Amino acid sequence: MQQYLNYSKEWLERHGAIHTAKEICQQPQIWRDLLQLLSQRQPQIETFLTPLLADPNLVIILTGAGSSAFGGVALAPWLREQTKRNVYAYGTTEIVADPLQYLSTHKKTLIVSFARSGNSPESVATVKLADQIVSDCYHLFLTCNPNCALTDYAHQKNNAQRILQLVLPEGTHDLGFAMTSSISSMILATLLLLGGIDTHQAYDAVMKIATICEHQLLNWQTITKQLAQKNHERVIYVGSSCFTGIAQEAALKILELTAGKIATRFDSILGLRHGPKFMINGKSLVVCFFSNDAYIHQYDIDLFNELEHDNIATDVLALSGQQSTHKQILSVDCHLSDCWLIFPYLVFAQMLAFEKSLSFGLTPDNPCPTGEVNRVVKGVTIYPFHQI
Repeated sequence: MQQYLNYSKEWLERHGAIHTAKEICQQPQIWRDLLQLLSQRQPQIETFLTPLLADPNLVIILTGAGSSAFGGVALAPWLREQTKRNVYAYGTTEIVADPLQYLSTHKKTLIVSFARSGNSPESVATVKLADQIVSDCYHLFLTCNPNCALTDYAHQKNNAQRILQLVLPEGTHDLGFAMTSSISSMILATLLLLGGIDTHQAYDAVMKIATICEHQLLNWQTITKQLAQKNHERVIYVGSSCFTGIAQEAALKILELTAGKIATRFDSILGLRHGPKFMINGKSLVVCFFSNDAYIHQYDIDLFNELEHDNIATDVLALSGQQSTHKQILSVDCHLSDCWLIFPYLVFAQMLAFEKSLSFGLTPDNPCPTGEVNRVVKGVTIYPFHQI
């Protein structure tokens, strides 16, 4: 009998959860497929990216809306440190509202658009605004849907020197409400394309992470189900470096899949004490994403110990790439750079959000059947921008 997250396919279909469960579980194989896709497209990718990345003054903007924006937030600091390039993460929702605050007219710019559907009004508007405002502008479209507005835009421009579109492997265009396969695959694609990682090293790392996540998809089922049955009214995710953006994404997953029944918050490890700690009460779950970096890890441990000593939250939990005997620290046994820990941490957050959704009797594939919140955003009016 076919199962996902220890539920039968038939049970998941009856409970409106089949797409989300399948899309969480398929990610390790999708990442392997992505490696193959990038290998096949390597000549085009190198022709487009090599001359751009050779320019030390190039500005790279990672952009998207919702989860797609948070993927950029997770990657930008790491890419900036590792590649010494000018990498920034701005939401399309920010750029569209006030483009001149985010787009520089006379700076050579590569816009990397994360887009699951490729049809969000802000995604298309950001691309058009960038071409309107930036005199030397290039686009990398990372899309999961081959038939979308961004594809139409690329075909309309028909300029391979200015636009490269990569449609990610089949299956990344999530049918469930929440972004799962799509966001992890877009993050991975960006890491492989812009991270300056040796091809052999990248292959080994992806294969290792895929195997680790397949194991954790089985290993974490018990704890995520147990946590889902607890009466948490608030869930707070915290992390530093790459993991502030992942904490933001994890908080969104809970909020989305429980249709707002659980209040969520994210912050950095050091930022939590500066007021947001008031969010923690006797019905809270706090999840810390630990760094593998020895310097950062000192701050992770300090906060974790403090939260345990406070004894306010119902549960305080940590995910770590390092082995630990502490029963509240879940080890994923990964000693790679933090950028690779992103993927098991995402999987855990997705699994927990899925179980929390079911615990409320909701349908994870569509937690808002009345339509106030939609899988692809509706109701946005895009106004013409007149540059002064």
